Amino acid sequence: MPIYTIYHNPRCSKSRQTLELLKERGVEPEVVEYLKTPLSAHALQTLSQKLRISVVDMMRTKEREFKELDLGNTGVTDDQLLQAMSQNPILLERPIVVCGDKAVIGRPPENVLELI
Repeated sequence: MPIYTIYHNPRCSKSRQTLELLKERGVEPEVVEYLKTPLSAHALQTLSQKLRISVVDMMRTKEREFKELDLGNTGVTDDQLLQAMSQNPILLERPIVVCGDKAVIGRPPENVLELI
């Protein structure tokens, strides 16, 4: 059986719904509470590649930290965005489910069905 990982925030309803949807389908993912265990910039870069989206597209751009750090500025590089997410894990969109070399953002939760 494939190994699944969910980058999870238990306080987020979409994250909880996604985890429940996986379990309903018989998937018991490894749960990583990324706010307690932030990802390195390198791990976030790998995650971006698995998602097949730009770094900024995996960020919560409406968070206060995004605005305070001026991350919407056109001169900000991907490396700077990755470093900001590593230092401020609240900026990572949630939930993200990974299986092998593919990943999806569970917004809506049904997106994860692509991986199963």
